[in-house]
Amino acid sequence: MKPSLNPVSRVARSVRSMLPNTRGNVAVTVAVMLAPLVLAVGMSTDYTLARTRQDRLNGIADTAALAAVTPTMMNQTTATAQAAALAVIRSGVATIPNLTYNASDITVTVNDTTNGTNVTRVATVNFAAQSTTVFSSILGVNTLPVTGASSAKSSVSPKIDFYMLLDTSPSMAIAATTAGINTMVSNTASQGGCAFACHETHPSSDNLGNPGGIDNYQLARNLGVTLRIDLVNSAVQDLMTLAPTTATQNYTSYRAALYTIDYNFTQLSPLTSNFAAAKTAAGTLQAVTVYNNNCLTVSNCNSDEDSYLDMGLQQMNTLMPNPGTGTGNAGDTPEEVMFIVTDGVEDYVYNGSRNYGPINVNANYCTTIKNRGIRIAFLYLTYNPLPTNGWYNTYIAPIQSSIATTAQNCASPGLYFQVSTDGDVSGALKSLFQKAVSTAHLVSMS
Repeated sequence: MKPSLNPVSRVARSVRSMLPNTRGNVAVTVAVMLAPLVLAVGMSTDYTLARTRQDRLNGIADTAALAAVTPTMMNQTTATAQAAALAVIRSGVATIPNLTYNASDITVTVNDTTNGTNVTRVATVNFAAQSTTVFSSILGVNTLPVTGASSAKSSVSPKIDFYMLLDTSPSMAIAATTAGINTMVSNTASQGGCAFACHETHPSSDNLGNPGGIDNYQLARNLGVTLRIDLVNSAVQDLMTLAPTTATQNYTSYRAALYTIDYNFTQLSPLTSNFAAAKTAAGTLQAVTVYNNNCLTVSNCNSDEDSYLDMGLQQMNTLMPNPGTGTGNAGDTPEEVMFIVTDGVEDYVYNGSRNYGPINVNANYCTTIKNRGIRIAFLYLTYNPLPTNGWYNTYIAPIQSSIATTAQNCASPGLYFQVSTDGDVSGALKSLFQKAVSTAHLVSMS
């Protein structure tokens, strides 16, 4: 016999029997809400894919536009340049999957304008394509539009004169590598560990304590230590080989002049298009030779104040004529670029007091030169900390953090390069040179 339900239980069961079963309705509701959510995610994926394909197309269009204004192509007709750019973008578009387009949707125009013998070319690439969709096609949207444009501009490479100011002060006789610095320090214990390979004609007056009474320069040579000035010597010679080759490739002409600065400003090679002769002159480049640590000659002592970089800038500003635009037109003169290769540290008398500091602090010749329309390419050879050297600790360490910043401020935009100890000086100088002669650039499209 079943137990009888109490009145409350009977009422509860009756109420439950009258309520509908909602489990099926919840499933239907969730399904209805989930469908548009999935579709929305899918459409977002289609849009992202379309943007990715457009970004790739933009990059290909940039490449195509630049292909029409390379130095080699500037010597060809606009029709040839147009065909070359069109071939680049068409071959590039073919590598992008799920993209459809008509041949007429990709266009290239190349126009030249002439000013005397100077030719300026503008190449413009326009594209329109369709990115195939996956999820959006459910709503009848089978493709998404992908459009864009790119333009590049170049002039026939200008004629350029290069004026090089090369630091030959004693600090350029520091070893070029960390290993070399350590070798010099360990072999100059009697000097307190000197990393400078100073070249002296009478080292005996300094009591250096080197074997055979030799100076630190000869000591470095005997130990097989490469100095920073050695790397600059090779780098400038390499550049004198690169320059005429680059001029030929760019269908133009260059000239170069070489000057050194230490306690004196000296012409190493006059302005010339004879780069073989300039290379020979560069091969003689070496750090300054002195009588001993504090004297230039037996009767001319200057407390080793041998780095007059600001004087070098002043002299360069005086000897460089006002630049032209390098068109080769009658009455026009070459563009001008001044190269500075230095560790960036001054050591000279200024206003009656000895000055230790970064280049171009006491007189802003860099700005004066740049305001004349002359670009400055600055190769800064990092003044490596020399904690074993008392002179460095006293005078250079306090200004160490400002040397590179001041050097970069002296340079024109995009024409600054810093090479640390153990770095590639020749590669850096070549890179600066290529930036200085480059004229092709992308034009922003609104």
